[in-house]
Amino acid sequence: MITLKGEHIYLRALEPEDLAFIHTIENDESIWEISNTITPYSKYLIKQYLEHAHKDIYEVKQLRLVICSYDDVALGMIDVFDFDFKNRRAGIGILVKEAANRQKGFGKEALSLLVNYCFTHLDLHQLYCNISEDNIASQKLFKNQGFQEIGLKKDWNLVNNKFKNEYIFQLIHK
Repeated sequence: MITLKGEHIYLRALEPEDLAFIHTIENDESIWEISNTITPYSKYLIKQYLEHAHKDIYEVKQLRLVICSYDDVALGMIDVFDFDFKNRRAGIGILVKEAANRQKGFGKEALSLLVNYCFTHLDLHQLYCNISEDNIASQKLFKNQGFQEIGLKKDWNLVNNKFKNEYIFQLIHK
């Protein structure tokens, strides 16, 4: 049995009932920098996305999961993207929605669960993530999970008319 359950949280597949939650996240301009979003998403588009969210990771090259507390509150999302089975690698992104729920270990537990899933069930060899130079909390989160900083992309993202550097982190399964 595949287990995506931790001590304080669990990860689950997207459900149609997640429409409002995802709509709020995707349209929160304060976090657009993280996802490189530049336009809002309609509920219609998100509903269409949810209707196809059940498709296999081998087909759509992405797996998006909801981070939930055991009282079934959606806390955030964690993604596997750019899934490349041939080269056995993928990117990971994570977001804990409310600032009040950050720095409580939810992201750490979710990341640990997903990394384990990627290496044991998807048979990946490596994972990577891209983190803005000023996102110290995410850098710390990924470093604590064993990811190593392997490069700096200079002037990579234009945010509020200023270019920002972005680090790339990598975790290779031994």
